[in-house]
Amino acid sequence: MPIRCYAARMEQNAGDLRINHAPLTLRELVVERMRTAIITGRFNGGDRLVERTLCDQLGVSRSVVREAIRYLEAEGLVEAQGRSGPVVATLDWARAAQIYDIRRLLEAEAAAACARLADDGVKARLRAALADLDAAFSDTAPLRVYAATTAFYEVIFTAAHHAIAWEVVQRLNGRISRLRALTLATTDRRLSGPAHMARICAAICANDPEAAAQAVRDHLEDAAGLARQLLEGEP
Repeated sequence: MPIRCYAARMEQNAGDLRINHAPLTLRELVVERMRTAIITGRFNGGDRLVERTLCDQLGVSRSVVREAIRYLEAEGLVEAQGRSGPVVATLDWARAAQIYDIRRLLEAEAAAACARLADDGVKARLRAALADLDAAFSDTAPLRVYAATTAFYEVIFTAAHHAIAWEVVQRLNGRISRLRALTLATTDRRLSGPAHMARICAAICANDPEAAAQAVRDHLEDAAGLARQLLEGEP
């Protein structure tokens, strides 16, 4: 379906002059659509991204498509391959392992700091984020699960005052979501995603830094082990 300008949204809200959310630019809309297509597997690793085809599919100009491709290349979701042009980055264990290592360091530290600092307000926000995540899993809506998981971690990093670390995680978020889509597609986890998140939440709400950090490490060890099996074809 062609991407339209956000004018339609403006018409719907014509009676209300209040701006609740900054409107997305056309480039942001295209990046969002292409990122989603990569994360959900509509565009697979190694697929060529042909500008003319994308222009037809998205209903936008080549300049917008090129700008979006450059943005996704910076996120690590797209790679330039000389004369072949841009392709969807291949998902392999060597790269995935590095992402899990970075997450393990940053998320465990953030969870521990959040547990030390969490007051009633932080705990309420974290429980609400966990409830949203549980609802997303119950609805079996993958895109909603990715968004709810990101929101859950945002509460943790924000409360921990780990702003720079959160910027790093956000830069990796596209690749993290690709791995999350891979592992969520199987039921071979030793412990489900929501159960892991519940453990993290419980440890933070108990103001137990060591338990919070360990819950994060256990969660990522589980996810990384499964991702390795899937990416390397191990039994």
